[in-house]
Amino acid sequence: MRGLSWGPRPNRRIIEDISFDVPAGTTTAIVGANGAGKSTLLRSIYRQNRPLSGQVQVGGRDVWRLSAREVSRLVAAVLQEGAPDFSFTLREVVAMGRIPHRNGSRPRAGTNEAVIERVLADFGLTDMADRVFSSLSGGEKQRVLLARAMVQEPQVIVLDEPTNHLDIRHQLEIMALLGRIRATVLITLHDLELAASAADQVLVMRGGRVCALGSPGETLTPATIRTAFDVAATIEPGAGTGRPRFSFELIP
Repeated sequence: MRGLSWGPRPNRRIIEDISFDVPAGTTTAIVGANGAGKSTLLRSIYRQNRPLSGQVQVGGRDVWRLSAREVSRLVAAVLQEGAPDFSFTLREVVAMGRIPHRNGSRPRAGTNEAVIERVLADFGLTDMADRVFSSLSGGEKQRVLLARAMVQEPQVIVLDEPTNHLDIRHQLEIMALLGRIRATVLITLHDLELAASAADQVLVMRGGRVCALGSPGETLTPATIRTAFDVAATIEPGAGTGRPRFSFELIP
């Protein structure tokens, strides 16, 4: 991202002058208070909101200068809105991720099916592949949507609050799956403990701008948390894991 800005009008910008790099194959967690601009930033990355200024580049290619099909082979997105509860089977929903590969240079015979079957197996979905998507639990649906993104074979996967509304077990399952995928990951999270344990770097936002960027230990500090969230934070190593545990208090 280079100088990225977006708003509904030029004089009302929600994100302003966002610049940062995401090294290939790493996970970047984007955190911040409600209204900080996290989801708005992602929308410019996966080409929903055209930037008022700046660039989004993947491998040196500006995604806003490419065709929708080309971008769909580079970037996949799993959004908060999920997928409509039509009467598709799990397998059919996952197979939708192959649409960007159907035209143009024709894939080898069986390539689509091979990719779909591999991803279904990787995500533990093979035995339930013929179930109707609308019959699945929230955690199962999120796993299916992540699998759909992965059959696109993208270089970058963008996730907007993928653990939102999930119970603890399903949150951990989704984060474990993310740790196994072969792609560069950008993910917005509300849970700072998940961000600290899963991310190689953390981008902290406030008021549509970058507040801090670096490793979890460098960015998720009491001072930065106070600035970004207007709360006091205490951070301690978790018993047995050593992962940071956060507790918060309102600032008097």
